[in-house]
Amino acid sequence: MDIVVLKFGGSSVANNKNLETVANKIIDFKKRKKDVVCIVSAQGKMTDNLINEAKELSKVPNERELDALINVGEQISASKLSILLNEKGYKAISLNGWQAGILTNNKFQNAKIFNIDTKRIINELDSGKIVVVTGFQGVNENGDITTLGRGGSDTSAVAIASVLKAKNCYIFSDVDGIYTADPNKIYSAKKIKQISYKEMSISSNEGAKVLHDRCVELAEKYNLPIIAGSTFSNENGTIISNDTVEKNEIKSIIQNDNIVYVTVDEDVLEKLLKNDIKFGEYIVEKDKIHFTILKDVKDKLIKVLKNIKVETIDTTKISIIGIGISNNSSILKEIIPTIENIRDNIISIDVSAYKISIQFNKIVDKKYLNEIHKKLIK
Repeated sequence: MDIVVLKFGGSSVANNKNLETVANKIIDFKKRKKDVVCIVSAQGKMTDNLINEAKELSKVPNERELDALINVGEQISASKLSILLNEKGYKAISLNGWQAGILTNNKFQNAKIFNIDTKRIINELDSGKIVVVTGFQGVNENGDITTLGRGGSDTSAVAIASVLKAKNCYIFSDVDGIYTADPNKIYSAKKIKQISYKEMSISSNEGAKVLHDRCVELAEKYNLPIIAGSTFSNENGTIISNDTVEKNEIKSIIQNDNIVYVTVDEDVLEKLLKNDIKFGEYIVEKDKIHFTILKDVKDKLIKVLKNIKVETIDTTKISIIGIGISNNSSILKEIIPTIENIRDNIISIDVSAYKISIQFNKIVDKKYLNEIHKKLIK
C-alpha cells in the first residue's frame, strides 16, 4: 500500500470553515491514489480550556481523571472531520486511541507508546476508507485513557507513520514550515528548507513551539522524513530528515519565556524523579539547590515539595541552534554586546555541539531576540 500520514493541528481544525480546507487537502491526497491516515488535534484552544476548567476545581488535578477529560477534544475533531468527508462522497471513519490500537505505559499526562496494533487501521484502509485517528492519546494495559503530553499528536502521527511504513509524514499547521525564529515575534525570520533531526529535536526541547520533541526522536529512529507545512497554502514546507552534511550554520534562534528557575535548600532529586517532574540544569551548591522546570509544572512541584521552602523566578532562555555551533567562536562575541543592558541578569551560559543557550533571571524583552537574529541570520 502507498500510505500517506497527515497530521492537522488545533488551528487547522479550529472551526467548520477550516475543517472544509482540511477535508479538501485530504481529498487531494486521496485522488493521487494514496491510502490516507489523518491524525487530528483538538479544535483551537479546547484542550487549554478543559485544563483551565479542571484547575478551577483543583490546582493539581488527578492525572488519570485529567486524561479522561482532555482526550475528548481530539474525538470531536476526528468525528466532525469524518462526517464532512463522508458528506463529500469519500468514505471515512474516525478511530480513537484504543480503537486504533495505540498501547501506552501507565504515565498519565506524559505516556509513551509501547506498541501499535495496526490491524484495525489496515482493515479500514483496505475497505477504501480514509482513517481519521485522534492524536495525543492511547490506552494503557488497564484500559485507561492516557495522553502523550502537550503536542503529543505529532508523536501519534510519526508513530503511526512508522509502523505503517509510510514514506514520510506530513505535519500541517497554520505556519508554512520551520523558521529561523518565531515568525509571530520576529518578522524577519526566514523559512528553512531542510533541518536535521538533531537540530529540530534540540529546537523543540529548547522551547520552539513547532513539533513535539519526542516525535522528532521517533522519526530519527525510523529514518522517517517529516514535512512541516501549512494547511492553508500549497507552499513547500520544511523537510526534517537525516541531513548528515556538516554545515556550520545557525538554523534557529529561540526565546523561551516558559521556564521557572527554582531554588530550594535541600536535595530534592529523588522527589522529582519519583513524581515524574521533568527538570533541567540541576545545580548543587553548598547550601542551595537550583534547577529549572516548565511553568505548567509549577503547581505540581509546590504540592510535591509542600514541606520544603521553594523560591521560584519566571525566567527567559535564549538559544541559538545549529550543527557545529560550538566551533564558531564569533557567535558569543556578537551576542554579548547585543545583550549588554541585561548582562547582569545572566544566570548561566551553556555551550554544546548543537546549541548556545543563555538563561536570564527574569523575562526579557523580545527586542533582544530581534537584535540577536539580525546579527546572526544574514
